[in-house]
Amino acid sequence: MDNLEQKRFPIGRFEIPENICDIKLNEYIKVIKDFPDKLKNLIEDFSDDQLDTQYREGGWTVRQLINHIADSHMNSLIRLKLALTEDNPTIKPYDEAKFAELQDSVNMPIKPAMRIIKGTHQRWTVLLKAMTNKQFERTFHHPEHNESYDLRVYLANYVWHCNHHFAHIENLKKEKNWS
Repeated sequence: MDNLEQKRFPIGRFEIPENICDIKLNEYIKVIKDFPDKLKNLIEDFSDDQLDTQYREGGWTVRQLINHIADSHMNSLIRLKLALTEDNPTIKPYDEAKFAELQDSVNMPIKPAMRIIKGTHQRWTVLLKAMTNKQFERTFHHPEHNESYDLRVYLANYVWHCNHHFAHIENLKKEKNWS
């Protein structure tokens, strides 16, 4: 993996796990539950200059990453609820890069996004913990990929998403020697 690829995908690209057992589901739910505090601990002492630093050349700033996580995880919670209440619903994709260029992602303090992440993850965790194995078999259709995904794979993907963006920020912090 070259340096740009390593910076873009510090934990590698998402790969669909072959088998997601109950033990793995519980591990995934714990990641979703713990992520807001873990993220807060990583960035709580960041200055505005640090928040406005790109995690890689041509990449988003930390501020944009935090707002992207809020946007993405709000959408994820809605997709979960749609899959739990409708039969294989077609989800609405959105242009993440264009979202990240909007003023609420570029210029605002991160506190509102962090509150969104915390509340979204609290609600998400309650739903995930209450789900049955049968409910984890429910699906939604992603029109951009023209594929349906079950909620086990969906959850694995969002655990990867948490860890992926956390690694972007953590690696930048190490690279810049920000204590």
